[in-house]
Amino acid sequence: MHPIAARPGQRGFTLIELMIASTIALVMLIGVANLYLSSLATEKTNDQALEIATNGRFAIDTLRRELLHAGFRGVTWSAPSTITTTIGAVSNECIGTGFATNIRQGVWGSNDNNPFSATCIPGTNYSVGDVLVVRRAALATSSTLSNNVLYLRSAYERGEVFQGRQSASLSTAFTQTPQYNYALNVNVYYISPYTTSVTESPLVPALYRVTLGDGGALANGAAMTNELVASNIENMQVRYGRSTTDQNTQFYSASNVSTTATATTTTSTEWDAVNSVRIWILVRAAKPEMGYQNTGTYTLGDVTVTVNDSYRREVFSTVVQLRNI
Repeated sequence: MHPIAARPGQRGFTLIELMIASTIALVMLIGVANLYLSSLATEKTNDQALEIATNGRFAIDTLRRELLHAGFRGVTWSAPSTITTTIGAVSNECIGTGFATNIRQGVWGSNDNNPFSATCIPGTNYSVGDVLVVRRAALATSSTLSNNVLYLRSAYERGEVFQGRQSASLSTAFTQTPQYNYALNVNVYYISPYTTSVTESPLVPALYRVTLGDGGALANGAAMTNELVASNIENMQVRYGRSTTDQNTQFYSASNVSTTATATTTTSTEWDAVNSVRIWILVRAAKPEMGYQNTGTYTLGDVTVTVNDSYRREVFSTVVQLRNI
């Protein structure tokens, strides 16, 4: 038998042609891989940007809504008197007796320090930045009273703070009509070095607040407790606006608003003249980003924060006009 002869013009690939084809295929695969990796990196960056925006907007909106109602005293037109001698003890009360009931002082703050390290914000709970205090009555009246809750009893010419269990004994002492009962709201905002516990690793900073709530089974009255507001908040700076003689607004740090008024001062102070609040918060991503180096400087009012790590960050700010102060 004779071998089958190759047809004219028919031949296989040469070694050079195979090498060229393999090189082209390899280049194409590398291009596709790079495109895929680039897409993943872009998606991760977008996810982090969305996460930062979500946390930042939630935190700043919480602060904004709280400040819009700062100093709200129901229907009482003047600063209410407080019944400090008959109110049961408030557990974990900042600074001590008289802090939670000082509803005359709708806002108060401290500048880059923690004035409550011995009471409601232990040193291990505080990281950095300003501390902001907001007091107000609840936005809705209470038809029924709980024993361990503090309330503002509000009439046009008078207001009194009392504990729910005292309502019967106060009925003859407060005769103005009409009168309404509002739960008392007190929130102290600060930056914590951690989100869940001081032992977490790595530490995730967060915006926290100490809030006045129902004391529950406590026999001695209401209690102030810690609440997480938003994670990955690294710093908060607050400035307080006051009108100048030419009717403009100038903003001051807490230490420049009043050097004498404390968070329990119930007489008229410079804090009464605060008409607006400006807030900045520094928000970071939850996780560091591989291949990204952040050496930026962020400005929060008159404070600058310089970083050198792999976390993306953004500054959020707002100005709130106070309605009730």
